Amino acid sequence: MRFQSDGIDFYSNDYLGLAKSKELQNILLQKITENPQLLSGSTGSRLISGNSDVANSVERLIAQKHQFESALLFPSGYNANLALFSTLPSRHDTVIVDEQIHRSVHDASQLSNAKKLKFKHNDLEDLENILKRQRGHCYIAIESLYSMEGDFAPVQEIAAIADQYKASLIVDEAHAFGVFGYGLIEKYELQKKVLATVVTYGKALGAHGAAILCNETVKSYLVNFASPFIYTTSAQDFQWVSIKTGYEFLDQHQELAKKLQDNIKIFRSRNLQSPSSEISPIQAILIPDNQKLKALQNTLSEEGFLTYAIYSPTVKPGSERLRICLHSFNTEEEIIKMTGIIKESI
Repeated sequence: MRFQSDGIDFYSNDYLGLAKSKELQNILLQKITENPQLLSGSTGSRLISGNSDVANSVERLIAQKHQFESALLFPSGYNANLALFSTLPSRHDTVIVDEQIHRSVHDASQLSNAKKLKFKHNDLEDLENILKRQRGHCYIAIESLYSMEGDFAPVQEIAAIADQYKASLIVDEAHAFGVFGYGLIEKYELQKKVLATVVTYGKALGAHGAAILCNETVKSYLVNFASPFIYTTSAQDFQWVSIKTGYEFLDQHQELAKKLQDNIKIFRSRNLQSPSSEISPIQAILIPDNQKLKALQNTLSEEGFLTYAIYSPTVKPGSERLRICLHSFNTEEEIIKMTGIIKESI
């Protein structure tokens, strides 16, 4: 497993640089100094001894920020999706997922015993055709911003289709949260149109953990029946405090998202062909040849640029790609130099 920390970061999910922020680190350090108990273990599941006033208050804050009835914290986005899709659907239900949905949804769906079907990526017609053929209740699973393609789901249109067919829509906002305010569900005011939304904090917030945003009924059901919530020791309170502090820091530093968009514009102005959205922090450069892709990644690495290459069979043959993540802390000079190397190689 390769690890490389020395170089110019064009591959991490630290979109706004909060994971590297000395200012944010000092704020968190001060909180620990004032209350060292935050670093202690929680001692148990939240249903036994692991619950705390801190966890409850942070959940209320998150729900209020996103304008949902409730929020339920998890130690990671993977665990949050595992809880949702292993618990809510039954063997009589159907889970319809975008073909590019995160692996955690596939894994969780297997545990639910529900039927799982895929629809073509962002294809509304294909989704509707599948819905028409189903009996019983359907769940639709999408991401608002896809991590491999760097493109957006037509969230509003899918919400309308879900409503038409009385299906339950679940949206993963892992890569949109923080980059686009509190995410696209909040931006488009779709809180009443979705059954649940997952926001994760290991990307733009620079922390760790996740929250499921939902109504009180869904939260209560998950608390009482979701194995990934019930049968695990709760995270320490410091994780919940770091999330709360991250929200506060995000609110006070909205210029970071603007700086990120400025950098994305610089990248897009270099006229590299990409299937990604022109405002996405994830920019995919298709290089349909494993050897050519590997050579390019090695060249970039030798020049000090950290990028991530995705080879077949991880993606379909012919869709191999260099996945570039842009950040608020990247400089114009770095972006121009990196794109210059890519242009020369392809």
